[in-house]
Order: sequence, then structure tokens, then C-alpha cells
Amino acid sequence: MAGDWSILRLTVSSLAPPTSSVVSPSPNTSQYPSLSDWKAPSFTRAAQFRVGATLVLFLFAACSNLALLISVWWGRGRRLASHLRPLMLSLASADLMMTFVVMPLDMVWNVTVQWHGGLALCKLLCFLKLFAMHASSFILVVISLDRQHAILHPLDALSAHRRNSHMLLLAWSLSLLFAFPQLFIFHTIRVEAANFTQCVTHGSFSRRWQETLYNMFHFTSLYVVPLLVMSCCYSRILLHIHQQHLRDKAGESYLRRSGTDIIPKARIKTLKMTVVIVLSFVVCWTPYYLLGIWYWFHPDMLRVTPEYVHHALFVFGNLNTCCDPVIYGFYTPSFRADLTAFCRRTTSDTSPRSLDRLSARQGPASGESEPATNNQMGD
Repeated sequence: MAGDWSILRLTVSSLAPPTSSVVSPSPNTSQYPSLSDWKAPSFTRAAQFRVGATLVLFLFAACSNLALLISVWWGRGRRLASHLRPLMLSLASADLMMTFVVMPLDMVWNVTVQWHGGLALCKLLCFLKLFAMHASSFILVVISLDRQHAILHPLDALSAHRRNSHMLLLAWSLSLLFAFPQLFIFHTIRVEAANFTQCVTHGSFSRRWQETLYNMFHFTSLYVVPLLVMSCCYSRILLHIHQQHLRDKAGESYLRRSGTDIIPKARIKTLKMTVVIVLSFVVCWTPYYLLGIWYWFHPDMLRVTPEYVHHALFVFGNLNTCCDPVIYGFYTPSFRADLTAFCRRTTSDTSPRSLDRLSARQGPASGESEPATNNQMGD
């Protein structure tokens, strides 16, 4: 979106770094004091806390999401159902985009305060930032739709791979489309009197309501619509499971034994995992978005809320990127087994006999396939 309400509004009179994906309005310059009264922003203690916390999250998210991607692509995670693998690969890819685009950009921009990357990087990075945010949200929607179809229509599993491929293509395409305007509305502005340059949306909207409308559109597409779709999916799933439970209590358990109305344990396990992933998205980002809405309609809220609150809520939102691989690992023994094998291999490679053992070692990495286990998640 247009910038970061959590630091300062993006105008000539207050050119602070727009370091998150939540938008800030850019009213007309005439509404603000003249440049003679303007004071350049600084790297405050609250911003220092934000950078330090984001660095910790960056390191953890990078390692954990890369491990998840490697496990699903090359490791034991390959035994996932064929239609589940693309979902988890896409989720890990979206989280890695958040990790390697949003977090470093946020840290560097807070440290430098002003923009030093030039016009091209200003447009490109703001585009990638919003693209990563949309991709993360839309892929969670695809996962929710997949779980709904798997539970409500268990006999239609053969078409799941093709259906998920189409939904993933749509999710990535919409992410590109919704982020595309960033390439046009962002540009650099230089205040010669203060030797200060910033990447802002100032002047791209002729009226404040236009940018507010733009902000609200992205808030709706990033948060409201995904939340409504995911809530609808899991509500239908819970209702279906409840109805099955009532039928069992009424003496209709023979239907379950017939194979037409059964929910396998592996499928329930996958369902629990996706529910927790969605809940982590809601818990992490809801406070930040709610504060953003408050700012869009009442910009003076920056004067009555502590700066630490704005920074802390953005850091808390980024925590969602770290939660996904942790949740996946908790519910997936294959991922934990891959991590254990990697740690053991790393430890053994430090011993004097590691080279001799390496030549005789056999396993999945050398081309053998592991036998399927009962603990592996199904569809």
C-alpha cells in the first residue's frame, strides 16, 4: 500500500520512512506547515527497538522457512499428498518474500530515515512489499478452500491437484495485479533546504479521500475478504463435523464404516494445522490493521498514542512469518525428522571420521525414497 501510518504521514511536511505494508494518507501540502517549520525525523529509541526486534525475527524466519521449503521440495516432505505440496511450497515462498523483502526494507529504512535507493528502487521495493503481503493472505485463502473441499467432498480428491493449481495461479496473479499501482503512485521527493530525500506517494492523489479509498481497498483485499472467506470455510467444516458427530450419536455410525462419510485422522490433523496457521495470521495482524484504520480516519491519533505502540504492533504482525514453519513442524513429523537429520549430519561432519562416514552414508538425499509412515499428513 502507500506507506506506513505507524511512523508519520508521508508528505513534504513530514517525510518519515513508510516501512510497512499499511497505508498512510497523503493530503495536500497546503494543509501542513511550511518547510521553514519542518524538522527532519530521526532514528528514535522506539525505532531502534523496532529494528532490533525485526532483525531477530528476520534471522528466525529466514532459517525456518528455508528449512520448510527444502523439506517439502527435497526432503521427507515430498511424501505429502500431491495437491498439498504446492500449497505448502507456496506458503513458504510467500513467507520468504515477506522475510527477504519487507523485513530488510523496514530495518534499513528505519536506520537511514530518508530514502537513498533512487527512484527505480523506490517503486520496485514498494511494489514487492505489497505483492508479498497479498500473496501471503491469498495463499491462506487457497489453503482454507482446499481444506473445505477435502472435508465436505472427500470423494472428489482426484481433481484436487488441478483445482489447487488453478487457485494458486489466481492467487499469485491477483497479488501482482493489486500491487501493480505501487509502481505509479510512489516516487522520490527531495527537500533541498534540509538535504532530505524520501520515497512517498505525495502528489499522486489530488484529494485525500482518493488515497483513503485506495488504502481501504487494500485493507479489504489484504485482511477483510481473506478473513471472511477463511471464516466461512472453517465454519462450514465445523458444522459438517458436528453433523457427523450427531449422526454417530443417533446410531448412524454404520455410514462412517461404509467409507462414504469418514474423515481420516490424517485429514483431521492437516485441518488442525491449517486452522492454527489461519488463527496466527488473524492474531498477529488484527491489532496493527485496527490501529491503521484509526489513523486513516483520525490522523491526529499519532499525537495521543505512544510511538512504541506503533512499532511494537508492526513487529508483532511480522511474527506471523515465523509462526507458519513452527506450526507446520509441530504437526508434521517429516519436517522434524529432516531437521534432526540435518543437525546430526552437521554435528558428525565436524568429527575427524566424518569424511569416511560420508562416503558410506545412504539415505533419501542420495536418491533413495523413504517408506511412508502412518504419521505423515494426508489430504
